Amino acid sequence: MDPTRAPDFKPPSCNETPDPPLAPQSTIPKSGPIMPYVLADYNASIDAPIHPRDYKKHSKFGRQVSTAHHGSIPMKQDELQPLSNETSSEDEQDVDVNGDNDIGSSRPRMPFNRQMSALFDEEESQHIGSRIHKYQIADLEEVPHGVVRQARTLEDYEFPAHRLQKKLRNPNKLPLVIVACGSFSPITYLHLRMFEMALDAISEQTRFEVVGGYYSPVSDNYQKPGLAPSHHRVRMCELACERTSSWLMVDAWESLQPAYTRTAKVLDHFNDEINVKRGGILTATGAKAGVKIMLLAGGDLIESMGEPNVWADSDLHHILGNYGCLIVERTGSDVRSFLLSHDIMYEHRRNVLVIKQLIYNDISSTKVRLFIRRGMSVQYLLPNSVIRYIQEHGLYVNQTEPVKQVMGNKE
Repeated sequence: MDPTRAPDFKPPSCNETPDPPLAPQSTIPKSGPIMPYVLADYNASIDAPIHPRDYKKHSKFGRQVSTAHHGSIPMKQDELQPLSNETSSEDEQDVDVNGDNDIGSSRPRMPFNRQMSALFDEEESQHIGSRIHKYQIADLEEVPHGVVRQARTLEDYEFPAHRLQKKLRNPNKLPLVIVACGSFSPITYLHLRMFEMALDAISEQTRFEVVGGYYSPVSDNYQKPGLAPSHHRVRMCELACERTSSWLMVDAWESLQPAYTRTAKVLDHFNDEINVKRGGILTATGAKAGVKIMLLAGGDLIESMGEPNVWADSDLHHILGNYGCLIVERTGSDVRSFLLSHDIMYEHRRNVLVIKQLIYNDISSTKVRLFIRRGMSVQYLLPNSVIRYIQEHGLYVNQTEPVKQVMGNKE
């Protein structure tokens, strides 16, 4: 996140010691660069990079099945989480359309498919604004099975690991966790899509296997127009992950901090939770391996890293050198030329993976907030559950933002 929005921001000096100090390099796994070295980097030949589609396994039917593409993420319908703790499947339990689901109830229960049809007939004319009908959205308070909600106080905080992969599936690959820091006010389909684009790029171009993905919403101390309270932004991210993804999680640690937290320290937090406290991830041999942590960001964040007196050099070396960065290019931006011109980024270029948008998407949270203030529809710009949450809590309706913020936004 842009350090200039910290309440106590001051331009960094060359010899200034980071405060709080960065994590020692000895605690960060040495997994090598994200991008494989090419022959031009060496005087002698090296082994060619492993092609991601070369790794195959035998299915129970005796056929060879590739596990390279989305290998670590359950994509089949029967592999997804049940809807909730109370309703695990249609066959296991019928649902009462009137909400009376007590075990001892004598009222006959309506089958699940008939219940949905009844809801459609009963509430067809009812809607909650922005053309979203109630029957289209699950109850916001219904938590899907196995999903952990984040605490609203630092004292009750626990690191979310319910979707963190416990064991590396491909023995030829190295484990990787993706972290996205941002405002997420509100989270949009582009924020969700960024992780899928990163997943494709990592699978096709690197030796790494994604074992988890996290959103880390910034705290309320981040001075930015249009920033909803942190507990609302965390909950909207949770709703988006719960309803649309089988592998993404939300970590509220950064949002619960009493002061603005530098991005380098946020990555240190994830490294501490995953590699120091949990010892990494299990491999095929039963041993544990360190997990590489990488920052997922848009091209505008990388451009801010090149602005003078914004990012401390020590933080940039720490982020790019010890962790790495996945950069999603925006329309009209040339991240590769920028990397070439920036000394620190060029030094760590092998730890930076530029992801090209094959289908351009310029949805921004700023535009969504503007549409909400103008009473316009935001359907198909963000998940329905997030739209309903915004409406039920009256978010963004009475806010105002500077014209420059709205027109010149790169969020």
